[in-house]
Amino acid sequence: METEGWPALQPLLCLAWLAATLPIVAAALPIPAAAGGHLLRRLLDAFSSRGKTVRPSSASSSSKAFTVPQKYFMHFYVVGAVTTTSVLLAIWFYAYMKMTPLLPEPSSYSTIASHLVGSNSFSFGHVWTHTMGHKHRVWRTVFVCLLMEIQVLRRLYETGHVFHYSPSARMHIIGYLTGLFYYVAAPLSLASSCIPEAAEYLQGQIAEFIVKGHAKMPDLEIDSSSLLQPLLKLGWCQWIGSVIFIWGSVHQIRCHAILGSLREHKDSDEYVIPCGDWFNRVSCPHYLAELVIYFGMLIAGGGADIPVWFLFIFVITNLSFAAVQTHTWYLQKFEDYPRSRYAIIPFVC
Repeated sequence: METEGWPALQPLLCLAWLAATLPIVAAALPIPAAAGGHLLRRLLDAFSSRGKTVRPSSASSSSKAFTVPQKYFMHFYVVGAVTTTSVLLAIWFYAYMKMTPLLPEPSSYSTIASHLVGSNSFSFGHVWTHTMGHKHRVWRTVFVCLLMEIQVLRRLYETGHVFHYSPSARMHIIGYLTGLFYYVAAPLSLASSCIPEAAEYLQGQIAEFIVKGHAKMPDLEIDSSSLLQPLLKLGWCQWIGSVIFIWGSVHQIRCHAILGSLREHKDSDEYVIPCGDWFNRVSCPHYLAELVIYFGMLIAGGGADIPVWFLFIFVITNLSFAAVQTHTWYLQKFEDYPRSRYAIIPFVC
């Protein structure tokens, strides 16, 4: 449902993700050097390198002006937390005020598919109405935004308390700006189908408050059951997605703990080979876990919003490219590095 002032949100998000993805795909293709392939790969290597993968030439004084400390990763999750929290609260308030009560879905065989995805796409007859399908879509968006909120808050905590970035660790300014873009565009993409109507509703509430004043506005009473119970009445697709999300999150927590424990001295630039958990199979299991996490969010959202697909494709291409960089660095750094490990996906890459 698009509203005035927000008609192009989803197409713009899709174009933004496409613009961010295409250079990575192009750099991975075997483009001849004469056609600029080598230059494109070198530029993308420089822009995406961070920490240990920054090449010596990239850390020279002439190019250091185009880098920022790697500890600025904290900024990504601060921006992500602010954006996700704002989007979540806006859509949750709209869902609570306009989309309750959410009645249980009918249990007839004709609506099993609707129950699985939490939408009205496969319903038959008049039992599952368009209104009910719309309500489920809005509450489904609240559910997915909650998952994103958990993700960014956990990453914010880990950045401050688990990782110990070396003082010399840098990342390119382009990579830094890309990270900021990502943590604004990702929550917007996850909620893109509901943001227009939620924003319009909030604007109307604010305008009414300005005109009437606080004294003439009805008291807002929050019923906890109406606030939470609709989330428990969504389709099985949301719960399958949440299980996948939790599985990926558990492994990412473990892998981050392993990475955070490698450097005994916080000010040291010494690196060792990480082992344990998914590190026994791939060089970047924390990236693999990230893919699982966002796949869980994609499933929880029912796969109905096109911008979320573009977001997921960007996550795959971006993390795969970064994982190959890291894997190559490990192989060059350590003579005894396990050759059986893949970069990010076992038996694939």
